Amino acid sequence: MSVQVLVDALRNTGKTQFTRPEINEVAKQINVNPSKFLSNPQNKIQRGLYGIDMAPKVDTCEYSNLPAPTAYQPTTILLAQPKLKVEVDNLVPNKDATYVPFGFHKDLNTILSSKQFYPVFITGLSGNGKTTMVEQVCAALKRECIRVNISIETDEDDLIGGNTLVDGNVVYREGPVTIAMKRGAVLILDECDRGSNKLMCLQAILEGKPYFNKKTGETIYPAPGFNIVATANTKGQGMGDGKYMSAQILDDAFLERFAVTIEQEYPSSKVEKKIIMKKMQRVEKVDEDFADKLVQWSDIIRKTFREGAIDDLISTRRLEHIVNAYAMFGDRMKAINLCIARFDEETKTSFLDLYTKVDAGVTMPSADQAEADIGIMAQDVTF
Repeated sequence: MSVQVLVDALRNTGKTQFTRPEINEVAKQINVNPSKFLSNPQNKIQRGLYGIDMAPKVDTCEYSNLPAPTAYQPTTILLAQPKLKVEVDNLVPNKDATYVPFGFHKDLNTILSSKQFYPVFITGLSGNGKTTMVEQVCAALKRECIRVNISIETDEDDLIGGNTLVDGNVVYREGPVTIAMKRGAVLILDECDRGSNKLMCLQAILEGKPYFNKKTGETIYPAPGFNIVATANTKGQGMGDGKYMSAQILDDAFLERFAVTIEQEYPSSKVEKKIIMKKMQRVEKVDEDFADKLVQWSDIIRKTFREGAIDDLISTRRLEHIVNAYAMFGDRMKAINLCIARFDEETKTSFLDLYTKVDAGVTMPSADQAEADIGIMAQDVTF
């Protein structure tokens, strides 16, 4: 029985040939003794190299006339209801030439390069690069990652998998969690604190244990390298000030399964200028003086926010929006005005006024100009 469990786990890695250390590592993760598999001459290809040739035979699904697959294909996920094959491309993220490492980047690189199962919870204010950091670490390490955006509606079917209609037939489609487990990928639970108690279906998986899919009868073993990284604006304890009003209070037993919690801050002024300069280079609108002024402006606003004097701030993502608007319109104040129009009138006006004090080369736009910039004229507004 332990041999079959080991073979199933080896199949889940997407490989057909293994060295002895690789087999021992998989066996260790699922807590089985590999000696019977290693001593069977039928499994040996050559000295120190072992193989599994065929995937389990599956019968034809009553909902489909497609022939049952016979050979295991590394890039194909074979589902419990076998007639729905989900073709999954290479899931390694593309490298972003404008990305600048900072904060937890180095430590996260250490965790993911180890390929150990070590769940990480990253929290921090919006727009400071939490998710981008995870994706770019994976890109640098050539690690596959699957990003799942969590909401209050996210349930077990969305995560693990469930029945769906394909060409009028009911078939079972695997979810991102089980696909990540089988491929040894990094699973990103993005905006994790927007979820509900339905996330509790991940409890065993967050412990690095095999998952028994009660809908299919399949036991899924995590392949080497599988890991979970959650990102959130809060620590899962809600947010009483209304800034992140959709943030939920997460079950403490769920949060306790993350090995570490990281509080990600905005980058330093030096790093943020480097980020802005790279963004400017990408849109071919380099203005170092403007970059310096934006960093100084946002830094003053953030310090005021931390002191509790204001309720809003300028994120690194918001600065990137301003850079893109500046490349499009070629006007500093217009770019800023367009990109901070989402704030209430008092906040927007105070932010614009502050920028005119930082940058003596610009003037505060008139009310008419401000309205024109955002495409709204007072006489056109209907209440």
